[in-house]
Amino acid sequence: MFDRHGFFRGMWRESPFQKGDLKYVILDLIKDKPRYGYEIIRALEERSHGFYTPSPGVVYPTLQMLEEMGYTTSTLQDGKKVYSITKEGLQFLAERKAFADEIRSHIRHHWNPENIGDISEIVGEFRKFRHLF
Repeated sequence: MFDRHGFFRGMWRESPFQKGDLKYVILDLIKDKPRYGYEIIRALEERSHGFYTPSPGVVYPTLQMLEEMGYTTSTLQDGKKVYSITKEGLQFLAERKAFADEIRSHIRHHWNPENIGDISEIVGEFRKFRHLF
């Protein structure tokens, strides 16, 4: 939880996902409604109660990869690239339903609203501790 300089990184900076998991989460988000990159970032931040905000350097390349794979399409709306899921993307999610469900379960467990108060308190204590040094 401390970086190489001895500072507390905080758990909101670390991704709760394994490599490759984010594509399922993003597809699941745009399955509900078309979204642009910044909107996806905010939705993930909201779902994590502020403890995880993916960087644009992670989200936008994933969106590009999903589009190249044929799982999403994009259109320009008001100067923003808005992504929608394709039939192929829906099929991809359906074929990997068990795996996608496991990721959703992990997210719900990891970001359980019942624990947020306790987690916030602990993070606050770590910040105070850091300032002592």
